[in-house]
Amino acid sequence: MSKYKFRLKTVQRLRGVHRDQRRVALAEAFQAEDVLAERRKSLESEQAELRSFQREAAVGKYLDVNRLLESQRYELILKTREQELDRQETMLASEVERRRQALVEANRDVRVLEQLEERQRQAHRREAQRMETKQLDEVAMIQQPRKQPV
Repeated sequence: MSKYKFRLKTVQRLRGVHRDQRRVALAEAFQAEDVLAERRKSLESEQAELRSFQREAAVGKYLDVNRLLESQRYELILKTREQELDRQETMLASEVERRRQALVEANRDVRVLEQLEERQRQAHRREAQRMETKQLDEVAMIQQPRKQPV
């Protein structure tokens, strides 16, 4: 019997490539999350430094109003950055989930073809065994000595 060949091998390979692309896209989204987390950490550090500066400025003997106003303006800038980070994190979270779902679907598509290939391979193997058994039975029938009636 002929060697087994999966007719959908090209489709299976293309779906595998598509799945790999979805993995890369998800990894990129995770990297973007890491970048935003670093930005958040940096922003929180700046906010902590600003609060420390404002406390020191208020404790001094003389109150420098200009420095206090500057620090308040800077605080508003930091709050704006924080709001922008919040917005970006929300958008990125939905994008990560979308990419995760795309990867799940791509994995499922590949797995379906792998299962189909395995079933077809097993069916081919069973058919080959059946044909071999049939041929062996035919050879055994031919070589079996015929009994002569007595």
